Amino acid sequence: GKEVVIANAVIAILTIGGQQLFSFFTFSCPCHVGQNLIYGLAFLGVPALILLIVGYALNNQTWRLVMGKRPHFERVTSSNRLLKCKLICFVLCSITGRALVAPVTWLAVTLINGSYYICAVSEYVPVYYYGAAPNVTASERSRILATFPCSQLVPPELTRARDEVILLLRYQSQVAGWLLIAVVVITVFLSYCLASCFSPLSFLHFRYWTSYVHNEQELFDEATEQHARLYAMQHVKKFFGFVPGSENVKEIRIPSLREWQAISGLAFLKRVDEEHYDYSLLHDWALKERASGKYLRIDEDP
Repeated sequence: GKEVVIANAVIAILTIGGQQLFSFFTFSCPCHVGQNLIYGLAFLGVPALILLIVGYALNNQTWRLVMGKRPHFERVTSSNRLLKCKLICFVLCSITGRALVAPVTWLAVTLINGSYYICAVSEYVPVYYYGAAPNVTASERSRILATFPCSQLVPPELTRARDEVILLLRYQSQVAGWLLIAVVVITVFLSYCLASCFSPLSFLHFRYWTSYVHNEQELFDEATEQHARLYAMQHVKKFFGFVPGSENVKEIRIPSLREWQAISGLAFLKRVDEEHYDYSLLHDWALKERASGKYLRIDEDP
């Protein structure tokens, strides 16, 4: 839908901006044999991996898939199992597609920029120096090549060779970046085409279904918010003797020290029976204790 496209575009733009700032403030090639490759690959791969994990973590479908449980009373048949596997595969592909937006954008932008790739593979370029220092050993050649990303460390007689190597590596990096973009675009397009071909719904029916699911989720969220507020309000009223926001409060309840202690502290879900939980210490107190104790009358005209 449009919301997904807009969200993916915003994620891509933020990733591009973050990559530019990240490169400007933190990236500095060590220009040393054996360290360039590790440093360059770390800046290429580690942020992409972190963005992928964050993409999975921020997707609500991930937690629906992880926390979804089959009721113990539901009968499992082979057809249900096959349908469940298909649904899981479909949801996983959808989640992965959304999660890959940021890391693929990061890799594409860094490859088109070329700095990380140049730093990582400069010492492995199989070139000669056009007659400059022809009698050096292989280890010395690697050491010289490793300094090429840092122009201030390159001897003057190797400036031309250094420029040629940088141009070659930048060309390779940018071609790889555009190929990555092309592969991703083609894959996404073909995926949508295949999904549309195998969809049991027509085009208008699919749009209706999408609109229904969106509206159902919005209404469910609103009902959840209101239901939770009303349910919590009953427990707060029992503890304090009045409903927050109400007018003409006649009296308030004064909780005892024991009651304050009962609702204070750390709490987690507490199972009451097979179907119900206590959500908090106040919830647990409200269900177990009677609302007796001291009440204080409030004068309407103080």
